[in-house]
Amino acid sequence: MLIGPNIGLSRAWNTWSTRPAEMVFLPLGARVTPVLYATSTRRASLITAGQDITFGEHATDGSLIRFQTSHAGTGIDWAYDKADPWAFTGRWQGRAFGEWALRYWVTLCLSSETGEEARWDEGLSAAILSFGQRHVALVCDQAPVQVTAHASPGALAEDYETNGYFTKAARGSHAPCIALRFNLEMMPAARFAAAVADSIPLAVEKARTALAREAPAALPLHQGRAGGALDAIRDVMGWNTLWDGTNRRPWTAVSRIWHLGDFAVWYNDATFNALMCGLFDEALARDNMVAALASATPQGNIACIATSNDIWVDRSQAPHGALMAWLMFLRAGDRSLLELCYPALAANQRWWRAHRDPEGIGLVSCGSSDVGDGLYKGSHFGARNETGMDNSPTHDEAVWNPETRTLSLIDLGLNCALALDAEMLAKIATELGHSEDAAEFTVLAGSSRAKIRSELWDESRKIFANRQRGGGFVRSVGPTSFYPMLCGAASPEQAEHLIAHLENPETFGGEWVIPNVSRDDPAFGDNVYWRGRIWANVNWFTWQALRREGRLNEARRFADKSLRLFMKNWSARIAAENYNATTGEGQDQLDADPFYAWAAMLPLIALGEVMDVSPWHGWEITLTGEDVNLGPVLMPPGRVTLTCRGDSMHLSRGAEALFGTDGWRGRLTQIAAGPDRISLDLWPEGEGQGTLIPPPAFDTAYLFVNGEAQPRGPREIPLTGLGPGSRITLIRSSALTGVIASEEVRQDR
Repeated sequence: MLIGPNIGLSRAWNTWSTRPAEMVFLPLGARVTPVLYATSTRRASLITAGQDITFGEHATDGSLIRFQTSHAGTGIDWAYDKADPWAFTGRWQGRAFGEWALRYWVTLCLSSETGEEARWDEGLSAAILSFGQRHVALVCDQAPVQVTAHASPGALAEDYETNGYFTKAARGSHAPCIALRFNLEMMPAARFAAAVADSIPLAVEKARTALAREAPAALPLHQGRAGGALDAIRDVMGWNTLWDGTNRRPWTAVSRIWHLGDFAVWYNDATFNALMCGLFDEALARDNMVAALASATPQGNIACIATSNDIWVDRSQAPHGALMAWLMFLRAGDRSLLELCYPALAANQRWWRAHRDPEGIGLVSCGSSDVGDGLYKGSHFGARNETGMDNSPTHDEAVWNPETRTLSLIDLGLNCALALDAEMLAKIATELGHSEDAAEFTVLAGSSRAKIRSELWDESRKIFANRQRGGGFVRSVGPTSFYPMLCGAASPEQAEHLIAHLENPETFGGEWVIPNVSRDDPAFGDNVYWRGRIWANVNWFTWQALRREGRLNEARRFADKSLRLFMKNWSARIAAENYNATTGEGQDQLDADPFYAWAAMLPLIALGEVMDVSPWHGWEITLTGEDVNLGPVLMPPGRVTLTCRGDSMHLSRGAEALFGTDGWRGRLTQIAAGPDRISLDLWPEGEGQGTLIPPPAFDTAYLFVNGEAQPRGPREIPLTGLGPGSRITLIRSSALTGVIASEEVRQDR
């Protein structure tokens, strides 16, 4: 009954359950559930994900929630707001009516997950639910037409469908579920509120106080260049975050529309969600990383998927976890997260090399070990699950070897992921002081890169590809052909050929990118799942590959196309699992879930072109002269807001100015902005005109350019003439003790 550290007070009221319109106070299990009834169809709806609801805005902490319902031709706009973490306010507004509104009913149910008795207090005009000394009150701005009593919200729905609305038989004041009934003729718009307190009068008072508050406007997080990208990530993460009652933990599902048991956690999906939730909510980001690593096995691998029905311990997924953990650390600086993740991630890296390289050549294949009893264990298809690209044509030529329990192909994508994973593990190990491990993983990363460069490059086609162990290359190639740039394996000459393939409209280029198999492959026309369609996570890795390779112009064009693809569908609030690579449609196939979590990696790319953190460039901001209003969003100093008006930039944390620029365009990388030090690298566009504007606290700070002390003039620091890679460092005089050598200043890089 108390607030727990695993959710925190700010998240207690939220859409935790599988009913997306239902608000749950998680510590108590109290539920406020809207139920709709249409006389025209004699059907009731508890508002099911994927059928009766269009997802709108959704803050991850539940402080702002918007959605629309559609049932039997009647549409209603809904909103929930939370100014007090103990209380929330709801409202509805009829939008379109499919029948006489007197016959269309909106009902608010108050109940609990554990069956405590709710009651209607006529004197207080409130529904009350008590849990010992703690009480929940539900109040409305209008009196309900009638109050009825039921065993559950589902029982209310059955009552409507059996008896209709024109009955008084279910009237009552005490039951596990108290239902407040309204119709849209009398109440086309209404407001209600629910609150928690330690006495009934206080709970009612708190609810009425919430009810009296003016509804806040839903302010956008991201306007201007790439506008809406940050908002979309927030909404997709917010709606897909659920409570796993089996394991007593929150997590962000791949999609709340899918029904694969009480919980379902894919390893990689959970790490991707952790990365995206980290833009808003460090606690939720950590929750997702914990969920991702919870299926680590004694053998060393992290299970491919764990659900309430099955767990695939015989196989894993491509090892991207260390990259996500390091990115989360760069953003939030939470060293304890690295300590939490490191043992499982390190063991997983070693497991791949010990169990998926039967000939010991330093290159791995997909497989399925002889452990557990997971679905598809010991099969060709089960082994392919390790790539995450279950029916990709790049594995059509693979043969299952029951003796080695691996496929015959050396998988390019897996090996690139493994090389990058080792590189990131070396960074984590260094940060944690595990010097021997850091040396081990550095060697493994280098060895993998060298073998990818020499063994998986098809000189005849000038592209990287899967190949048979001891044999030739496969015919089909996909976006993993570009992953050697991501892990640093591609030579400059190889990278040039890869860029040509990437931008060729007959292979991987075109208006809608990037197809999961080359457009000139016969499998492209299948347009089924991984056979020709576009996947957001693949786009994100390909964009990161371009960024690491230094192909920034190509990366920017790729980001623009990725955002355009997402927004084409997002206008209908569709965040598709995958997309048609010819039309850009996300719902032309029944196999594509319409609100999939990793779809948000497309706007994540666009966000990164404005402001990002990366292993290659640290914290970075790109200034193009376009207007931007972005934030608050979590970056190394905390929740920051970036404002650009033409060639003027201002970066702030709440009311505190961090720094700004004026008249300057280009990229700022390796940014650090603390109370005593500001430092950054300059990559100007053109001649590098303009100034750096530190906050007033730095008026007397020491200035260093490329590690050399420089005299300070006016408060604004001229940037004219400073070329690419120039480093500016400002250190407040109060932070300097003794003589600072230029080499010491350089160390802040």
